[in-house]
Amino acid sequence: MKKVYLDNASTTSIRPEVVQEMTKVLAEDYGNPSSTHSLGRNSKSIIELSRKAIAKSINVTAQEIIFTSSATEANNWILRSAVKDLKVTRIITSKIEHHAVLYVVQQLQKEFGITIDYVKVNSDGTIDLTHLVELLSMGGKTLVSLMHVNNEIGVVLDLQRVGMLCKEYGALFHSDTVQSIGKRRLDLQLISVDFLVASAHKFHGPKGVGFAYIKKNSGLQPLLYGGEQEKGLRAGTEPVHQVAGMAKALVLSYANLEEEINLITSLKSYLVSRIKEFFPQATFNGGKDGIETIVNVTLPFSVDKTAMILFHLDMKGIAVSRGSACQSGSIKPSHVLAEMLSDEDLRKPNLRISLSHYNTKEDIDLLIDGLQTI
Repeated sequence: MKKVYLDNASTTSIRPEVVQEMTKVLAEDYGNPSSTHSLGRNSKSIIELSRKAIAKSINVTAQEIIFTSSATEANNWILRSAVKDLKVTRIITSKIEHHAVLYVVQQLQKEFGITIDYVKVNSDGTIDLTHLVELLSMGGKTLVSLMHVNNEIGVVLDLQRVGMLCKEYGALFHSDTVQSIGKRRLDLQLISVDFLVASAHKFHGPKGVGFAYIKKNSGLQPLLYGGEQEKGLRAGTEPVHQVAGMAKALVLSYANLEEEINLITSLKSYLVSRIKEFFPQATFNGGKDGIETIVNVTLPFSVDKTAMILFHLDMKGIAVSRGSACQSGSIKPSHVLAEMLSDEDLRKPNLRISLSHYNTKEDIDLLIDGLQTI
């Protein structure tokens, strides 16, 4: 049975070139990057060359890139230090953020008594920028935390515009760019953002490693204390092979971006047309201008089929999801769709189908066949 993987927003397969790079580093470059002997210096060199490659890809300086174990860690660090050390008293965010932001913000409110303001979300999942301006105009030491691309519905935030608004009102700006790094070009000399985060396994790199962009002279303090790694901001021996793999994956993603996004765009168009052909009453969540890699669809099936749909497709070797993989064990409806859909539509089966350049039209045909047999 052919395996059909259509859950790339959860994680991506590692590029063969990345596996090769990591294997080489694992076998040959086993020195501790903090050691002063030649093996240590060689590992340190790999770390710093990787940092430069990642920095170049988003047009920042190498010293502004800090390696972490994940985007979740990076989000926790940035938000916590902003409140604890930068004395932020208010966070503006939205109710459709990833839980790695939402739950952190709620915890910070409990611990520090900060104010949380949720910017309104339009019916297509986009952020209401007029309401954002109203909230920003209220003043106070403020941090705005809004994701670039929503991981469930694929809507894209205008980073440049939000960055300009934050700058105009003197607010710090943090963005979770997990679903856009490696899929959209970002030039941070043109975007006014103070902090952003990324995770390697979302752009065909290894799991267990990510990075944070921390604008220089931000004043952020460490989340983890110990050694002097990562300019004293993130203690712990760096996983050299994972960092090298992440850099390789990002460089390849941007080197092949246009070709691969063109392929994914044509696949998305084919997918949408096939769903409309066989399920004309299906509705799509997230507007027309979402990222090319994500399609979120509510299917015209009875409510009693909701629980079985993923199991049924999985039995046919087809991997999709109903929302964020981090919430896949939950029977609750998606917190993102809850902000957009009626209670009736929220009970209907919905699927998040997420694509990569490794997918084919045959994968989509098999998905449609699988859905037709439910």
